[in-house]
Amino acid sequence: MNLCIVEYPDKRLRNKSIKVEKFDSKLHNLLDAMYPLMLQTNGIGLAAIQVGVALSVLILNIPDEDGEQPKENLIEIINPVLTNQRGETTYQEGCLSVPSFYEDIDRFEFLTVNYQDRDGNTQTLEADGLLSIAIQHEYDHLQGVLFIDKLTSSRRRKFEKEYKKMLKEKKTSK
Repeated sequence: MNLCIVEYPDKRLRNKSIKVEKFDSKLHNLLDAMYPLMLQTNGIGLAAIQVGVALSVLILNIPDEDGEQPKENLIEIINPVLTNQRGETTYQEGCLSVPSFYEDIDRFEFLTVNYQDRDGNTQTLEADGLLSIAIQHEYDHLQGVLFIDKLTSSRRRKFEKEYKKMLKEKKTSK
């Protein structure tokens, strides 16, 4: 399966993802193809909608203390439901679908996520720190929300201007 990252302002990023009903080889192939793409693009998380597949699927692999992302640390989250969200934290986020742009975003510090694994088994994960932030970021993708949507209106206008300029420069340099 050959996947590529869907980039803003592609309208597919605004689609709400649908619940996974079949935990079959097609789902496994999607998950297996998302992981190397996430690593190749220096990501720590990736939602299926970011590769043009509107399914409620996301993967995460938070780097360890050596900056490595071994496969055994991969978390595959299907049909997530966030609960027990509490506390506040701010983190400078980036996004594979909005390349070269980073902004401080307010998130919950702690959360619990109930989900299914690749075989449809129910799982629960309590998260804090970067894992909590990454789960919220990728979960937002499943709802058709980008981290730039959380910016103040003045910062959003500035982003739009900077991003259009960057895209224009990218086109002229090709």
